[in-house]
Amino acid sequence: MNIGNNVRRLVAAGLLLCPAVWANVVQGQASDWPSRPVTIIVPSAAGGAADFTARAFASFITKTYPQATVVVEDRPGAGGVIGTMAAKEAKPDGYTFLLSTNSTHAANLSLYKDLRYDPVKDFVPVGRFGTFGSVLMVPKESSFDSVKDLVAYAKANPGRMSFGYYSSSSQVPAEMLKTAAGVTYEGAAYKNVTQIITDLIGKQFDFAFLDALSAAPALQNDRLKPIGVTTPRRLPQLPAVPAIAETIPGYEMQGWLGLTAPAGTPPAIVETVSALMGKAMEDHEVRKALEAKGLQAGFLPAREMKAFIAADIVRWRDWIRLAKIQPN
Repeated sequence: MNIGNNVRRLVAAGLLLCPAVWANVVQGQASDWPSRPVTIIVPSAAGGAADFTARAFASFITKTYPQATVVVEDRPGAGGVIGTMAAKEAKPDGYTFLLSTNSTHAANLSLYKDLRYDPVKDFVPVGRFGTFGSVLMVPKESSFDSVKDLVAYAKANPGRMSFGYYSSSSQVPAEMLKTAAGVTYEGAAYKNVTQIITDLIGKQFDFAFLDALSAAPALQNDRLKPIGVTTPRRLPQLPAVPAIAETIPGYEMQGWLGLTAPAGTPPAIVETVSALMGKAMEDHEVRKALEAKGLQAGFLPAREMKAFIAADIVRWRDWIRLAKIQPN
C-alpha cells in the first residue's frame, strides 16, 4: 500500500477532512503491517539487557509474521541519548521503534542539563515489557561478601574505592548507596556494560551495579560475585542474595524496558505493536527467557504507558536528588 499516494488522492478529492475516510486510511496502515523491514533501535551496546529484550521481541515478531524482517540496531553512547535521538529523527511511519528504558525516558531528564529530546513530546508510548533491579557485583576474589563489608571498608578508607557505571540503573544506585551509608568513593563512566564487566573481572575498580539481565551471563560464568540487589525484596533468580534494603532500610531502585515510537506514528500501528508485545509476554518461551535473565515481567499496554512514564520521571528525579547527582 502506498500511503502517500492515497493521502494525495484524498486531498485532491476534498475528502481528507472526513473522519470516517481518514480512519479507514489509518486502519489500512495497520492492516498490512509489516509490509517492509521494521527497525528496533537499541540505545545501548550489544549484549546488554535492552539488546537481549529487543532481539527476543524481534524473534517473536518474525514468528508471528513469517514475511517480516526485523532489524535490531544497537546505537550506544551518552547514556542512551545517541540511540534515542536516532529514533526521534526517524520517519514516524510505524517501521521504527525505540527499545526505551528508565534512562532514556525518565532519568535523563534529571541527569542532563540540555537534553536534546523530550521523552513525552517526541515519542508515543507503545508498551512496557517489565521491570528489573540492579545487582551489586564485585570481583570473584573480592573480600567483600556483603553490603555491610563494602560499606565498612569504604568508611575506613574514604575516597579509595571506585565503581564503574554505564547507565542510570548503574550510576544512581551507587550514588544512593554512597549517600545513604555516608561514605565516599569515585565513579568512572563507561560506554557499555561489556567493558564494565571486563574491567571489574580484571579488578580495575571495586564494584559495579549491573542491571539484572546484563548481570546474568557473568553470574552463570561464575566470574563475578553478587552481594546485593536494589529491589525491595530478593530476586527470585537470586534468592541467596540479600536486598540492599535488608542492610539499609528504605533503599530501592528499579528500572524498566519498553517500546516507544517517534511522535506522529499512526495510532493503529501503535496499537498493533502494543498488542503484539502483550502476546509476546504471554508466550512461554519469550517470558521464560526474559525472566531467566532477571526481568520481572509486567506488561503495560500503550494506553497505560503515558501515565507510567510521567510517574517514573518524578520517581527518578527524586532518586537522583537523593543520590546528590548534579546534571551534566
